[in-house]
Amino acid sequence: MLYSYSFSNRKRDLSDILSTVIRDEPRFISNFKSVPDARMRKHEWLEDQMEGRSLNASSISGGVLDVAAADAAKVKVGTLLALEGTSALFKVTAAASSNITVELASANGSDLTVETLPASGGIFKVISTPMAEGTLNGDGEEHYAHSKSEFNTTQIFRKEIVLSGSALAVNLYGSADNQLNRQTAFALADLARDLNRVALFGRRVEPGAGVKGEAGGLYCFAAGENGMCIDAEGHNIDSFLINDGAQAVLGAGAEPTQILCSPGQARIISNEYRNNLQILRSDDRRGAYVAVIINDINGKGMTVMADPDVPDTEAWVIDPEGFGLANLQGRAITDEDATPSGFDGIRRLALGELTFEFRNAGQRCCRIKNLRNSAEALAALRNS
Repeated sequence: MLYSYSFSNRKRDLSDILSTVIRDEPRFISNFKSVPDARMRKHEWLEDQMEGRSLNASSISGGVLDVAAADAAKVKVGTLLALEGTSALFKVTAAASSNITVELASANGSDLTVETLPASGGIFKVISTPMAEGTLNGDGEEHYAHSKSEFNTTQIFRKEIVLSGSALAVNLYGSADNQLNRQTAFALADLARDLNRVALFGRRVEPGAGVKGEAGGLYCFAAGENGMCIDAEGHNIDSFLINDGAQAVLGAGAEPTQILCSPGQARIISNEYRNNLQILRSDDRRGAYVAVIINDINGKGMTVMADPDVPDTEAWVIDPEGFGLANLQGRAITDEDATPSGFDGIRRLALGELTFEFRNAGQRCCRIKNLRNSAEALAALRNS
């Protein structure tokens, strides 16, 4: 080696530094918290049991509600229900795989009875399941990890950090140590942007002979047949579409806390909510678009994240609690010297292998597609 520096013979773990860079990125990738390491290149996890606290009756006759098997499993004999939009309380008296039977428990000032329930059915909210004294195992409402599993595959990321002999001789940024640390910071910032785009658009490809492993992203897990989607039909993004998305996520059992969109769409949202917008600046964030709006579905706040990588005609209402970043065991991002003999300068290699977790993405994420282009929408707002 023609040039020396203090950590020339050391392999450095950069995973903590990368975590800091990711946390400070005002982009989608900042939603991904570190989770336990992946033990195989095909990284599997159990999906959580997430069930909305409501059920949909397709038809009603004589107090018998025809429901899907998944909805029937949400109740027990004694569970209390209320038809959406009404105050009357009904009690489940029998539950089968495809229907449940109810009786009026309390009118609560309503004229609704079992006989006057709409034959076309409706949405029933699950109020609670009262328990007797001295209950036994199995009497309560069960919450557990589904036996269904999901998986993602790991992807290798590699960045080359090179300082030429001329750059070292100019010594503009101080010693070789300082210059290498500066270039390493640039490389990690590049990696964070790469990770952000993979977390959005990556396709899931299992590695094999002659096949490079690729990690799947948000569109891979939540934009398919099992994902929730609202068609905006060319309209501007507004509180109605946002609340429709929030209602879909909440109805699936998740908690909508974020609106992910392009900067242009974020400006349109800001325009509608400009009279009651809360601007927050967190001490551990810099430069993030952090407008918080209150949704009409559960009265809680949702952060608007403006990410320039998100397609301009789309937005997402999401619950990011199921997102995670898992390093392949022993393959977290590290850098080490890779300077070949006789090379005029210093070369270091940053290398790592990781993947993303999207737990219950089909229930935590609702896509809003076919929005009006933000440039057209902003021009129309300006002219009006």
